[in-house]
Amino acid sequence: MAIRKKSTKSPPVLSHEFILQNHADIVSCVAMVFLLGLMFEITAKASIIFVTLQYNVTLPATEEQATESASLYYYGIKDLATVFFYMLVAIIIHAIIQEYVLDKINRRMHFSKTKHSKFNESGQLSAFYLFSCIWGTFILISENYISDPTILWRAYPHNLMTFQMKFFYIAQLAYWFHAFPELYFQKTKKEDIPRQLVYIGLYLFHIAGAYLLNLNHLGLVLLVLHYFVEFLFHISRLFYFSDEKYQKGFSLWAVLFVLGRLLTLILSVLTVGFGLARAENQKLDFSAGNFNVLAVRIAVLASICITQAFMMWKFINFQLRRWREHSTFQAPAVKKKPTVTKGRSSRKGTENGVNGTVTSNGADSPRNRKEKSS
Repeated sequence: MAIRKKSTKSPPVLSHEFILQNHADIVSCVAMVFLLGLMFEITAKASIIFVTLQYNVTLPATEEQATESASLYYYGIKDLATVFFYMLVAIIIHAIIQEYVLDKINRRMHFSKTKHSKFNESGQLSAFYLFSCIWGTFILISENYISDPTILWRAYPHNLMTFQMKFFYIAQLAYWFHAFPELYFQKTKKEDIPRQLVYIGLYLFHIAGAYLLNLNHLGLVLLVLHYFVEFLFHISRLFYFSDEKYQKGFSLWAVLFVLGRLLTLILSVLTVGFGLARAENQKLDFSAGNFNVLAVRIAVLASICITQAFMMWKFINFQLRRWREHSTFQAPAVKKKPTVTKGRSSRKGTENGVNGTVTSNGADSPRNRKEKSS
């Protein structure tokens, strides 16, 4: 991201600079159109598709829950409209955090362009990761994932989700889709765009895969685990920008990163390789949302393992570069001392020198030349 320069002249309407400076206001107006549509009966049916979650099913009360009936959700094509609306909300929240929090800190700290860009990136992602970790942990606790890990594969397919579960996935997809227009809004450098596209694409691929394959239980656990480690990295980088001597956070992150990759592989193999492989129903059924077949299980495990290997490769390169820079910084500077020649000739030359210049013969001094001329 480049540093925004505020000019006194307002740019022409709908010009490039106008859109960049006022994109949050423009997106807010678009979002307000959908909200205002809920107020009128003619447009309410169309607007409600964008604003609220779709495909809900009300299950009758059972003996365990005799007082309340459960309202569950499944996914469908209309979820794209909901993702689009909350993508607009993510753009608005992104602009609020940028303008009222990060820009004020940047003005005080006077970062360089490189640090300014990385600080904004870490500031935005740390806020998102923290919020997602808290939200995801709340879902894990409320649905007893921690006390009963077999829920990750038991009773598959998990095609019915609670409101919190489905809204969590909609919010995740909306946030990572909003990252595409942010590359334009934040004036991302051309050399950074490929890295960002790979970064965003990997998130969307795995989140959408867990959502569409009804592996939402496993996906939620892995996301919370991954987001916690990433939050620690970005919050450590924020502290590092304020004080470059701060390195403890990176050391803790390095340990948790390796443990996080190990836990991700263990949970994935345990759920897909053992839990789903021993399930009774192993037939491909699109109507029931059952994808528990050998080819799908191999594809899921392969994608997870390749992604973890890619992340470890990037992590090792990062650590090697960091250690190399640290060793270069710690290397003491060698000071060269002037060499002093000892001997009779040096002392004699010093005695015969005039204003630091050594003469070829002592008899050629000014006093001797004066005596000769007389």
